[in-house]
Amino acid sequence: MAKIKTKRERVKFASDNVAGACPEVLDAIIKANEGDSTPYGNDEWSTNLQNKFSEIFEKDVIVYPTASGTAANALALSAMTPVFGSIYCHKHSHINTDECGAPEFYTGGAKLVPLNGINGKFTPEELSENIGGAGIVHHTQPSVVSITQLCETGEVYQLDEITAISETAHKHNLKMHMDGARFANALVSLGATPAEMTWKSGIDVLSFGATKNGCIAAEAIIFFKPELVGNLPFLMKRSGHLLSKMRFVSAQLEAYISNDIWLRNAKHANKMGKKLSEGLKSNSNIELAYPTEANEVFAKFPKPIIKHLNSEGYKMNQEELDGKAVRLVAAWNTKESDVDQLLETLSKS
Repeated sequence: MAKIKTKRERVKFASDNVAGACPEVLDAIIKANEGDSTPYGNDEWSTNLQNKFSEIFEKDVIVYPTASGTAANALALSAMTPVFGSIYCHKHSHINTDECGAPEFYTGGAKLVPLNGINGKFTPEELSENIGGAGIVHHTQPSVVSITQLCETGEVYQLDEITAISETAHKHNLKMHMDGARFANALVSLGATPAEMTWKSGIDVLSFGATKNGCIAAEAIIFFKPELVGNLPFLMKRSGHLLSKMRFVSAQLEAYISNDIWLRNAKHANKMGKKLSEGLKSNSNIELAYPTEANEVFAKFPKPIIKHLNSEGYKMNQEELDGKAVRLVAAWNTKESDVDQLLETLSKS
């Protein structure tokens, strides 16, 4: 009798969003559920979070927990950008292609200026060439530069690349934002510290991602410069993101960054991504589209192989990068046997 494929099996490797929460995060939510607590982020978990993130980043930071990456990005940018501002980003960035106009909506009309880049990353030279219109009333005003770490091809901005882009941005009086949806995966790939990959490299505001790496629904907006917070508390309330029971988001984040849970999860996901990438490279019919530097693998699959994998219960993600490559993503809970099974299925195609 043929094995019936379950829904969970079909989405394996489609994204790291398909993974559940890690045990430490679940335990933290249960503990946070005991008794009563002050609402709207005035709870002990949210207070502790400020201190813990300040320790991790080696300086005093201001942290605002949110429930989604889209909210973190859009609200961070709305605090950094005037309604008549320009936000420079890569053309494949989430804020430009995958957030349904949320940045434009939350900023009140700021303009996204997409850059072509190379393999998902843009250069300080390209950025400099596209900055213009400052002081001219007919143009949106250059305001913010946003980079994604990992970038949309699964590659990692190196520290010197971040620094060079930041220097160019600050030279033109622009602020630097980092979309850190896969922040931990990039961090362990570089072997850098959180401080080195952010404010020491010129980042002003970070959207800190945790949902993809072991949390249920937990992200954070982290300000390295207090003066940039501006009206964010009011923007969060107005947009419906000032959660009354914020403790459950903060408890997730507190557990996530305690005892190196976030780094452990990311290291494992990256290891599984590399294992999968090496296995795909050994197949003469498959070509890697980009180097695998963390947990995302982009490869060019012949149509018959994609059809075969789909028939075997795998949901192949062909929506990335204009359909030029298939994306496979390892998660914090991906098993070596999961990778082996996929590679074995490929060998029979």
